[in-house]
Amino acid sequence: MILTVTLNASIDKRYVVDEFRTGEVNRVKECTYTPGGKGLNVSKPAAIAGAEVVATGFIGGHAGSYIEEALKPLGIRSAFYRVAGESRSCINIWDKKNQKQTEFLEPGFTVSEEDFSGFEKHFKELVKQADIVEISGSVPRGLDGTAYQRLVRIVKENGKKVILDTSGKLLTMGIEACPTMIKPNGDEIKMLTGRKVNRMEDLVEAAREVHSRGIPVVAVSLGADGSFVVCDEGIFRARVPKIDAVNTVGCGDSMIAGFAIGFSENLPVPEILRKASAISAASAMREETGFFRMCDMEKILPQIKIEEI
Repeated sequence: MILTVTLNASIDKRYVVDEFRTGEVNRVKECTYTPGGKGLNVSKPAAIAGAEVVATGFIGGHAGSYIEEALKPLGIRSAFYRVAGESRSCINIWDKKNQKQTEFLEPGFTVSEEDFSGFEKHFKELVKQADIVEISGSVPRGLDGTAYQRLVRIVKENGKKVILDTSGKLLTMGIEACPTMIKPNGDEIKMLTGRKVNRMEDLVEAAREVHSRGIPVVAVSLGADGSFVVCDEGIFRARVPKIDAVNTVGCGDSMIAGFAIGFSENLPVPEILRKASAISAASAMREETGFFRMCDMEKILPQIKIEEI
């Protein structure tokens, strides 16, 4: 079972308008509502791929109930921890004429230390049932950079693998607990190492440095040029075939889902990288964020080239 953690879950609302005008009434042409937050954006493609997925984190109020109900048709089991307050909404306005999007991200409720201690007890029980734990995204107000560090340690104390996908202080403090895997981008690698990363060679050396700190797997996305992984077995690069990309938003979360599935199946790292790359590429072929078709993934999978560098 894959356990995903979304401490700052939301209802993601997407509004499509002909032309977004500030200070005026805007008529919405289309609207969609989905359970969101980076952990849930990992949950969805993992469930599509056939994995057993349990989602946890904080929810509250009627919005929290909606998040739980909306996950049921997706085959994702909810195991959230309830707190006082209302779960947040994140609004994305798509301007069709200008091909631009505007986002409004609510801060959500505040979580107390008492709330977090209660969640830790709840989390410990869930971890016992999991094969792999995936933690990603931001945290609610009231929590600091130690939040993910504490959760990673709980997972490791139970002898389970854990993927951490976040940024800023949450990442710098989180890696002190040595999660099984992280997936930093170029800016985050620069922040973690203080290195200049102008060339591919610079990225590889920076990733090797982070790996040497006790992170077994460091994966770095290269966008359309694929990705590479630094791990105990070596350094492997994935090259993906050219595809007709429709929407690249959430492709990183889909890649994390592939890694989580690969770890849960105890695959070798090169094969995990191949599967993660195929799921990520397949998700870029669909307009819906966090969605892909298995037939697309299966077609792309044998075309992914893995080379050791």
